[in-house]
Amino acid sequence: MENNMEKGLKRELKTKELTMIAMGCAIGTGLFLGSGLAISTAGPGVLISYALGAFIVLLLMGCLAEMTVAHPSSGSFGLIAEKYIHPMAGYLVRYSYWVANVLAVGVEVSAIAVYMKYWFPGVPGIVWILLFGAVLIYVNATSVHTFATFEYWFSMIKISAIVGFILLGAYVLFGSSGGSKLGPENFTNDGGFLPFGFKGVWIAVFISLFSFLGTELIAVTAGEAKDPDVAVPKALKATVFRLSTFYVITLAIMLMIVPWKSAGVDKSPFVKVMEILNIPGASGIMNFIILTAALSAMNSQLYASTRMVFSLSQSKFAPAIFSRINKKGVPHTALAVSALGIIVAAVVSAVFPGTSYAFMMGISMFGAIFTWLMVFISHLFFRKVWEKSGGRKLPVRMIGFPYLTVLGAFLLVSLMVTTWFTPFKILLQFGIPWLVFLTIVYFVFHKKRVDTASQQDMVVED
Repeated sequence: MENNMEKGLKRELKTKELTMIAMGCAIGTGLFLGSGLAISTAGPGVLISYALGAFIVLLLMGCLAEMTVAHPSSGSFGLIAEKYIHPMAGYLVRYSYWVANVLAVGVEVSAIAVYMKYWFPGVPGIVWILLFGAVLIYVNATSVHTFATFEYWFSMIKISAIVGFILLGAYVLFGSSGGSKLGPENFTNDGGFLPFGFKGVWIAVFISLFSFLGTELIAVTAGEAKDPDVAVPKALKATVFRLSTFYVITLAIMLMIVPWKSAGVDKSPFVKVMEILNIPGASGIMNFIILTAALSAMNSQLYASTRMVFSLSQSKFAPAIFSRINKKGVPHTALAVSALGIIVAAVVSAVFPGTSYAFMMGISMFGAIFTWLMVFISHLFFRKVWEKSGGRKLPVRMIGFPYLTVLGAFLLVSLMVTTWFTPFKILLQFGIPWLVFLTIVYFVFHKKRVDTASQQDMVVED
């Protein structure tokens, strides 16, 4: 199905590039800036929050890996939902994932404006939003290989920085005199390990999932992978393991150095650590690294949203103009419309300069969590149909089916409902009307065409 529906993209990406693209997307402001918001929400108990978030993502990746090697395409989970649930499901998933990434681009670029204030406090954030937005649109307009090379090395910078941060933090805590205010006792100071109880931990799980947003990008890049059967499972396993390890260890060290009450989103907790350690020039270097992280994540999200629009156009759920590919193999018109997040971020940053980050994160997360939920639901349909139709033996299979698949879906639904009673209720305030709008558009413009196509497919089969 996908081979006929999605033509034109070049298969150039290798396993190491898939892994770095996914990590590049995930290791962004969710860790470097969003972690401050998570810590202020759960206190030291944020370690449990990130562990629970990692568990949900592990379940998600198990389902996604199995389905992606069966159907490697840039439409990915949207195309799978269309094939195994209903065309409308695929339509909702792809548009929701598209808007999630478009708005996530806005989240990253809003964070970039925060980081640049470290050096240029007097320059309005909108200047940096427009400047860096233009640079990354240019990068995405080149070939996918150029994009992957850019992303690979930017991800290497981030990962090296995190490893360096862990080693430095470990040395300060355990290999030197450090100081009386540094150490594991900070886990229980100022109200104990769970100052806001399990409620705070559960709310912070939602924030932690934003940190993991991007791991599913491997499934999207599968449409441009050289050997999906080998590359996709390896990349998914490596990504989940590395992210889980990095996040939990990094946050544990951070909490032992920075009192959790000092966390926030006025500046990155990583920069605060360097300021507390009083290492000459280190805070400026760390600010540069997290700026790189935000640019890298923004770059990956721009890639993902572009491929979703391309896939929608190929399925005739978006105008045909978005299927156009330039000589370098890039869907340039899809890229143009996906750059809308930069404009939205510029407007939000100008209107709500103090709260733009949390606001943009809340509305972008609906599309992401809805997409993840549909991955679990799609997997329930996929496994039964695949086995019944005698599909080939896949190199990777989700364990504990159907129980762990259902558990993953249940946890995501619970988190979505919970947000209504938190400062992140914007997720449902935006998400529910968004789904209603998409449903109306589907029945007005697409249902008749889909029904006609289905009838023609039945005639051909007969």
